[in-house]
Amino acid sequence: MTEIDRYLAWLADRGHAFDGYASLHRWSVTDLDGFWSSIKDFFGVRFHSPETAVVPDPRMPGTEWFPGATLNYAEHALGSPTDDVAVIAYSQTRERVELTWGELRDQVARARAGLRRLGVRRGDRVVAYLPNIPETVVAYLAVASLGAIWASCAPEFGARSVVDRFGQIEPRVLLTVSGYRYGAKDVDRRAEVAAIRASLPTVEHVVHVPYGEHDLPGTTAWRELLAESAPGFEPVGFAHPLCVLFSSGTTGKPKAIVHGHGGLLLEHLKNHGLSWDLRPGDRMLWFSTTAWMMWNALVSGLLTGTSIVLVDGNPLHPDLAWQWRLAAETRATLMGASPGFLMACRKAGLDPAASFDLSALRQLGAAGSPLPAEGYHWVRDVFGPDVLLNVGSGGTDVCSGIVQGSPLQPVVAGEISGPCLGVDAKAFDEAGNPVVGELGELVITAPMPSMPVGFWGDDTGERYRETYFDTYPGVWRHGDWIRFSPEGSCVIAGRSDATLNRGGVRLGTAEFYAVVEELPEVEDSLVVHLEDPAGGNGDLRLFVVLRDGDLDTALRTKIATALKSALSPRHVPDTITAVPVIPRNRTGKKLELPVKKLLLGARPEDVVGADVLADPTALDHFGAPA
Repeated sequence: MTEIDRYLAWLADRGHAFDGYASLHRWSVTDLDGFWSSIKDFFGVRFHSPETAVVPDPRMPGTEWFPGATLNYAEHALGSPTDDVAVIAYSQTRERVELTWGELRDQVARARAGLRRLGVRRGDRVVAYLPNIPETVVAYLAVASLGAIWASCAPEFGARSVVDRFGQIEPRVLLTVSGYRYGAKDVDRRAEVAAIRASLPTVEHVVHVPYGEHDLPGTTAWRELLAESAPGFEPVGFAHPLCVLFSSGTTGKPKAIVHGHGGLLLEHLKNHGLSWDLRPGDRMLWFSTTAWMMWNALVSGLLTGTSIVLVDGNPLHPDLAWQWRLAAETRATLMGASPGFLMACRKAGLDPAASFDLSALRQLGAAGSPLPAEGYHWVRDVFGPDVLLNVGSGGTDVCSGIVQGSPLQPVVAGEISGPCLGVDAKAFDEAGNPVVGELGELVITAPMPSMPVGFWGDDTGERYRETYFDTYPGVWRHGDWIRFSPEGSCVIAGRSDATLNRGGVRLGTAEFYAVVEELPEVEDSLVVHLEDPAGGNGDLRLFVVLRDGDLDTALRTKIATALKSALSPRHVPDTITAVPVIPRNRTGKKLELPVKKLLLGARPEDVVGADVLADPTALDHFGAPA
């Protein structure tokens, strides 16, 4: 029995009977009190003091959840009664590490005591320049247990990017490594750490986590931090800040998005249990750096009693099959991957189910960008019907999924199964009317507990309102372009600010990529549209990375014909240009908007920070015509 089946039976015993996902979802977004209190009770959330209501006023923004309640996220993350393995960590810097639940609780209690000795108290900020290793999980939970506030950046970020983020929240303590290994390459970060320390005047203590070959003089050693133990959990309000996540910074200074203890706790229990079907004894492997919301989501696997698998390093080293080998070795029941990784495995002809023992795998998750229909077919061909392909889309803003699948929903190739439970997601036209069967703005018309508490430093809430609520008052606009089918499934067509407006007709970027990247000659692609101020067709430009060979007339014709045949004549680009690399951010998303700004004459340093780029040279091949 899946967790969502168990939940349905639990609801039926309490007088709430549903005949399937559609009716359950409808209840979840129309009876907010009933649904979210059921999540609290079903998953055994422990309040130190009770709530006086669930959601007294559902209007957005400013929705208050569970007023009066106090709790602590870390208490729930460490609540497993067993002493099985809780954390398994793989790295290209050191050997595999395992922590049992008891060892994890002990290390968190010790880190908690050490942070208290450094003066950390409720509301203080502790920041981490750390990779995805057990010490980072320990530190995160220790910070949460104190009621202090966590933020992290991956150590591949340069000093300027880190200071742009950490500097906003004025941290008291910095935890850092001095270096790491990426694939076969040793990376020394001592100069970056020195620059970060010099640029964060509020930092009183620096803790050095031993990882790599170098010492950091003038710091507190990790072993010293863990010298004593002081278990405990500070009860905090439902909306008390747990962590600060940062937007990518591709369209300006990164937003410091504040998430609360209660919001992430309830949302991740719901998502991980009912959508990803996680339960005690399961194992979750999802490659992520500490700069991506998926790292926070990975740690939240602990909330369900699931063991989490941490992976640090180059995900493609020594080869494309490394992650599949780890999934087999750890007996992963849920493996998450980027659509780009799955498509690369398909193009390379990999058959991981034949090559490795993946018999424990029940779900394969995919998020970060749209997965073309061919990727769905490959997963089905390789794994058969017993592994659920669960494709989702959400964001740092809610630190979870907005649309996704579940064991109750059908999987349609090229589509996402539908809105998540508790998420009233719709497509709106420009007038604010819901539309079905056509592209519209992705909106959420009822509040979610994991919507941000706010932006750090935005005391009036003005920037928060402008970001999400200016377009449709009282309705959250997420920034994606989406089409819902009459059956409820959906297709993400790309970011709405990157949507192409060709002679008044909106075209999504994802459909271009699905066609172009299916061609055997094309490895990667990016499309942008330069509008005609007079309202004409404008200039549609396609950039391609070729597997080998040259972009000759025959290949240009083949690409244009494929787009015209599969989509429409409007999708045929005016120019097709070969480039060595497509600009992506560090989570793999294509950077259409910065490229468009470059083509319109902006300077590279004005459109995106170099440290945002997965390849710092990627924008060198784009620019306005001379």
